[in-house]
Amino acid sequence: MLDWLEVSRGEAPLVVAFPHSGTEIPEELEGSFVSPWLARKDADWWIDQVYGFADTLGATTIRSRISRSVIDLNRDPSGASLYPGQATTELCPTTTFAGEPLYRDAPPDAGEIGWRRSTWFDPYHDALAAELDRLRARHGKVVLYDAHSILSRVPRLFDGELPLFNIGTNNGATCDPALAAAVTEIAAATGWGHVLDGRFRGGWTTRHYGRPADGIHAIQMELAMRAYLDEPDAPGPDNWPAPFDPTSPVIAELRAILTACLAFARN
Repeated sequence: MLDWLEVSRGEAPLVVAFPHSGTEIPEELEGSFVSPWLARKDADWWIDQVYGFADTLGATTIRSRISRSVIDLNRDPSGASLYPGQATTELCPTTTFAGEPLYRDAPPDAGEIGWRRSTWFDPYHDALAAELDRLRARHGKVVLYDAHSILSRVPRLFDGELPLFNIGTNNGATCDPALAAAVTEIAAATGWGHVLDGRFRGGWTTRHYGRPADGIHAIQMELAMRAYLDEPDAPGPDNWPAPFDPTSPVIAELRAILTACLAFARN
């Protein structure tokens, strides 16, 4: 097993993926970034801990330890934008979400991007595909839940404050409507704010693997970070990342959401 890739196998028809919780930067690349802090700034901080209960439900989890600034495991490997006409970051990001340059000098060229893809992107997705195939063969139907989080306010990416729960199914293409409805119903009942297929409709993972007709139902959850930590007005090296609050009530709601995913898969 690769030392940067964590796969915990369960037998339930649910895979929970964490492509952006990693913060490791290979030593040979660290010097090319403006700063290690900037290269880790946009991680989905603590999101694997937020869903730390997933294994108790029998779910399979897959997590990369590599920073998304090295390579973004949820982008189209061809380089095509998932959100044409809107600000976003690349397969190998050149800026932070706020538009700050990540590299001291030139960003990675095509050869470097290809090397990073073969070193991290391809093995991650090979492992993810293998787990989905394993569980689909056993159950006939499986849910892929792609778990993400982001600051509530990122002016370069979206206006105003995000709802707490941002559910993505690429406008209904990646899962059965019953699954989207079950997840949305739980989010709505909290009263904390939710949207289905808003600014975040699902990244490459959700869009690539979500094939309802073939028994793979993919859904993305982009959780606003205020759900489980105190967001600073201006994140900086002295205050970011903020500590994870393990007593956050959102954890119980996320457990209910994953339980609903399992109920759908077993129906």
